[in-house]
Amino acid sequence: MAMVTNRRRRAARRMAHGLRTGWVAFATFVALLSLSVALIAAFNHSTSVADELAREDERGIAQQYLDRAMRDFVATQKVQLTWDDAMRKAVLADDTNWSNHYLGAFFWNNFRTDKLFLLRPDGRLAHSWEQGRPAGAGAVKGLEQDIAALLVAAQRPGAVSGDVRRTLPLADGAWPADVDGRPLTRWAARPVLHHGRPAFLAVAAIVPDRDYGLLRRRPAYVASLRYLEGAPLAQMRTDLLLPDLGFSATLPDPSRNAIALQAADGHPIGWLAWRAKTPGPTIVRRTAPLLATYILFFIGVVMGGSIIVRRMRRAGRELLASEAQAQHNALHDAMSGLPNRVHYMQRLRAELAACIEGRVAGDVFVAYLDIDSFKVVNDTLGHHVGDELVRQVALRLRRALPEGDFLSRFGGDEFVLMRRAEGGLVAADQLGRQIMELMQEPFAISGNNLDVTCSCGISWGPEQSEDPGELLRRADIALYRAKQRGRARYRRFTRDMDASVKLRREMEMELRRAIARDELSVAFQPIVAIENGDVRGFEALLRWTHPERGEIRPGLFVPIAEQAGLMIPLGNWMLRHVFRECRGWPACDVSVNLSPLQIMATDFVQTIAGIVAETGVDPRRVVLEVTEGIMLDRSDHVMGVLRELNRMGFRIALDDFGIGYSSLSYLRSFQFERIKIDRSFVQNIEGDMDAHSILCAIVSLGHTLRMKVVAEGVETEVQRRLVQAAGCELVQGHLFWKALPVAEARALLWRREHGADLRLAG
Repeated sequence: MAMVTNRRRRAARRMAHGLRTGWVAFATFVALLSLSVALIAAFNHSTSVADELAREDERGIAQQYLDRAMRDFVATQKVQLTWDDAMRKAVLADDTNWSNHYLGAFFWNNFRTDKLFLLRPDGRLAHSWEQGRPAGAGAVKGLEQDIAALLVAAQRPGAVSGDVRRTLPLADGAWPADVDGRPLTRWAARPVLHHGRPAFLAVAAIVPDRDYGLLRRRPAYVASLRYLEGAPLAQMRTDLLLPDLGFSATLPDPSRNAIALQAADGHPIGWLAWRAKTPGPTIVRRTAPLLATYILFFIGVVMGGSIIVRRMRRAGRELLASEAQAQHNALHDAMSGLPNRVHYMQRLRAELAACIEGRVAGDVFVAYLDIDSFKVVNDTLGHHVGDELVRQVALRLRRALPEGDFLSRFGGDEFVLMRRAEGGLVAADQLGRQIMELMQEPFAISGNNLDVTCSCGISWGPEQSEDPGELLRRADIALYRAKQRGRARYRRFTRDMDASVKLRREMEMELRRAIARDELSVAFQPIVAIENGDVRGFEALLRWTHPERGEIRPGLFVPIAEQAGLMIPLGNWMLRHVFRECRGWPACDVSVNLSPLQIMATDFVQTIAGIVAETGVDPRRVVLEVTEGIMLDRSDHVMGVLRELNRMGFRIALDDFGIGYSSLSYLRSFQFERIKIDRSFVQNIEGDMDAHSILCAIVSLGHTLRMKVVAEGVETEVQRRLVQAAGCELVQGHLFWKALPVAEARALLWRREHGADLRLAG
């Protein structure tokens, strides 16, 4: 009996234990199931939030891009409309021929403006053009209300390009002007729907740039329309990495992301839509195995989960470190470790805003400085010494300046310092003297003691300007004045230094004088055969050494020449000088760049024929280089000029190939003797596989079309090997030769004729 009782007790205990175990297991299962359901629900919600945030980011970026594109559309055209000749010819004289060429054709050729309208001050239509050609009044049909609305918008406060400091009295009202009395441009722009196609529509006033007295009454306006389809939309797809972005007249499907193009009344005229990038499904796919493992192996997940958590934390730390490094690299200069231009401008913008809003006291000082005679150091001691000098200057400035100063390197030998201080002129002088003192000690580099000085320009805001870009520009102007005064000094910006117009006029007059007095010069950069370094020819490069300003970059004086109408005499001077100099050289090619303005001149063929007759040069030895831009105008005139030059014996090369408007159509329409690959592809070739692939494709294309291929800008041995592997026959670059004065170029040819090893000369 006792035995039975014991058995029953043991069975009851086992049953109770089993029940307890079952309840524990059930409770565990329920807890696991509940936790899994909660995790899945929370995860689904998180992925939905991630998807929506991604869509919002895409919409914001696309809207910012669209707004910037519309502002850029107006800004590029304003240059042609802020012009005395435009006031005289298009507004006061109503010169139709002038307007057809400098408004209708110019806007189409340079900005691809599909429609252009010249409007009277009262809004009446004066002239219209479609794709650069004169059009009738019907061209404006469907745009009347939009143009009228924009004309009204352009009269509102704030619809002015520039800082309004005064108004000019007119016979029929007043007009905004800057502090110097220069009339400012009124403008307005918005998207419109024209004939079912989306487009940018903008209006901008025509105002004088020098003779302000031309503005006696309210000026005329130019209304321009450019369709978003085609190249603008393709560019937007490329820049935003949205390959299927397109226009839709109706509200797109909810599965697609979109931004609305709004008319003047706020109603949408259409949408720009694209397939949204959704990170949610990717997150689900990558983490689903973890969730399944957690549900199936609860105990294992607890142990393995700690490992996963540790790994995720480590991966997160590595990702954060990688992101921090990437952000640091994006905002800092690799050589010196200092903040770069982007970082500096962000900081300057924030500091100025704090001053303007009264959150902090004092002014923000900007000191723009660079190393005097830095080019001499590079040329005489080598680029490695120049690079080390930049690093040591950065290190000395960073260590010696107060902790609150913000030092940045903009590239080359240019540094920009920002300091918050009080005292205006006194504080600016203190900053300038401090920088000058820091550069008095020599720098010890590679066994050389370099006594290096620097020049510095200083501006400060918000007293002098509330705009960061303008403040930097004024510091740069002050730096230029410091160099003019003999270098090794600083200068504070003053109002009389604002030489944006004055400097251009001075440079224009000096350039005219230099052309008339034959004060320009030509340098010759060898073009070599890549397989053995043999000199096959030279490219003639224009140089201007000013008696006071020193060496003036072509990038500075060529745009001035273009704006001042000096390109044709400047180009003719170049041709005459090169032809006369090279006619007696041993057999070699000489390449000369032609300006598009020269080719477009009606008498260019007769002019160059006269120069050939005058100098006695053999045209067969001359290669005339044209840029891709001239091929945009595939008119009979351009093609006729090129063919006539060919007939005279000149060979034609296509310069800077690949960066502009490359098209197989004009390569088929004219047989170029050679194409020159732009240096941007060569400079990126070492670390950019895409650049190398593009280079190979261009070379293959040139060979297929029976053209020689020249690679510009080869500066390293690795670049030379990659260019050679791509199949280029000819190269230019500092690895072989820099541009040489004429005497050195002649000596080089003499050495070549006498069998010297030219490769050792570079």
